[in-house]
Amino acid sequence: MSQQTQPVSTRTATVKRSHSMRFGTLLKENGRVEFRLWAPSCKSVQVTLSYGDYESSIALEAQGDGWFVGTGKGKPGMKYKFVTDDELPVPDPGSRYQPDDVHGFSEVVDPTAFEWTDTDWKGLPWSQTILYELHVGTFTPEGTFAGVVSKLDYLKDLGITAIELMPVADFPGKFGWGYDGVLPYAPESEYGTPDDLKRLVQEAHHKGIQVFLDVVYNHFGPEGNYLHAYAKEFFTDKHKTPWGAALNFEGRDEVREFFIENALYWLEEFNIDGLRLDAVHAIKDDSDTHVLDELAKRVADGPGRNRVRHLVLENEDNIAKFLGRDDSKQPELYAAQWNDDIHHAYHVLATGESGGYYADYVQNTGGENTLALLGRALSEGFIYQNDPSELRHGELRGEKSNHLPPNAFVSFIQNHDQVGNRAFGDRIASISNDNILTALTVVQLLAPSIPLLFMGEEWAAKTPFMYFCDLGPELAPLVTEGRRNEFAKFPEFSNPETRHKIPDPCTPKTFQQSKLVWSDLNLPIHRQHYQLIQSLLKLREETVVTVMDKITSGKALVEGEILTVIWSAAEKPVLAVALNLSDSTQNLTNSEQKLSEQIEMGNLNILYTHKIDAKAVNPNNMPPYSVLWLIEK
Repeated sequence: MSQQTQPVSTRTATVKRSHSMRFGTLLKENGRVEFRLWAPSCKSVQVTLSYGDYESSIALEAQGDGWFVGTGKGKPGMKYKFVTDDELPVPDPGSRYQPDDVHGFSEVVDPTAFEWTDTDWKGLPWSQTILYELHVGTFTPEGTFAGVVSKLDYLKDLGITAIELMPVADFPGKFGWGYDGVLPYAPESEYGTPDDLKRLVQEAHHKGIQVFLDVVYNHFGPEGNYLHAYAKEFFTDKHKTPWGAALNFEGRDEVREFFIENALYWLEEFNIDGLRLDAVHAIKDDSDTHVLDELAKRVADGPGRNRVRHLVLENEDNIAKFLGRDDSKQPELYAAQWNDDIHHAYHVLATGESGGYYADYVQNTGGENTLALLGRALSEGFIYQNDPSELRHGELRGEKSNHLPPNAFVSFIQNHDQVGNRAFGDRIASISNDNILTALTVVQLLAPSIPLLFMGEEWAAKTPFMYFCDLGPELAPLVTEGRRNEFAKFPEFSNPETRHKIPDPCTPKTFQQSKLVWSDLNLPIHRQHYQLIQSLLKLREETVVTVMDKITSGKALVEGEILTVIWSAAEKPVLAVALNLSDSTQNLTNSEQKLSEQIEMGNLNILYTHKIDAKAVNPNNMPPYSVLWLIEK
């Protein structure tokens, strides 16, 4: 499907959207509001109401199983706080809006006040998805939802079909990555109001762009989480996570419901097209039905079942069972998983770095080098499929994934983690071999997995994206020290004086320096890279997307310095790539892949060449840093 015919939403009608749930407030008739709180650690709960000169306090009635419910005079815009039986004022964990940040009053919101005009939007097929990950606060100078709206035409012209917002659930302070959010239902007030986020989603749909949201269901942040004060049962000591006690998905249905309802809330009330679930390997659940299974099934059967929705996982453990397909090749639970394996292979090849977790991608225990490992990721998905990991001291990692289609994996050369978790937030364009990086980009954007670009990558931005957070005076020094100590194991940071040069994540300067510099796009070198990305995405949409759903298998082979990968349907080749990342011409002589024969037999035609004369293609003779793409006739 070409960009000219890509579905967009018209403005022919309006509809009101809201998600009915047990958490949060419920607007009732006659100017009244129902307030609800699950507080099993409390014997009594009150709610303090504030609206202009009007202030009052009402006692909530115990309903059993830890629930407290009460109704009072109120309307949209009213501020409120719950007060526990030890007189601690706390925000509503189901708050739809926190205008005064995570420690302030919650605000009553009427979700039906926003009139949606994207009523005919049905979403896009997963195979047409081209993801663009962005951080709302640093993507534009404004750092707001409205700022993102102002760039939608730019993204459409680039060829993006889906933006993926890093978490927007309300987090403490004026800036942060969002992974330390504490109020999952409230869009971050620094970015705008709930209606501002809805307007972003709506305007994206009118331009034919999906909106994905990164959600965090594995922990709460360290500041502003009051659940321990009135709902200790929300957590369990049975499991541990990197952030402390695990969420109690096994012991209390209310905990499962809180997060499942959150997913449904974003999909229905905000008409979001897809969710990316962060670090699900840290979601501990030994129940008969894992919460991830239940969540996916509830989404499939939920209010949005009549239009396309996509669920994506980040899972360090490479668990393939969540990615299965049914007889019609549609996802049974989750559409895809972020494939860290392919990123690590790309990174080692582009930079030569081999420390930390990159050590597993220089050579595996089977003796395969990085080029071969990249071939495995391109053709089979995961590199580690029940294989021993040296980084994990020989422990087996992953499940078999070669039965899954390529679009069960989201691939990327960089993302927020792989940039921001570096000491100085270096983007790959600042640390890589340019020739190799460009060749890998050509591979990445035409491969049949789902591609993801990190904001600014399209013009090879070199502005850093660093880790930043705005925590209170008690936590901030600990975070600063902890961040710098994380790098003590690296030789270049063994000296405390050197570690002190690592930017302080808790200062506004670090946040401001992480903002994209849009004027760089006007520089010839960046404009040239942008045009390359734009042309590749257009070619992808017009050609690769048409064959992706046919692919049933992939095979990779390394001969000398050349990697070839062929993707087939019923043993008939439909897509192929040959890649030479060396600085010298390489010859294919005994390759089992025989790309030249496929061309001669008319099975494959030339799709794209990089550093190869398209009029004199010889796949057995690959120039330095060259890429050859072939596609079925």
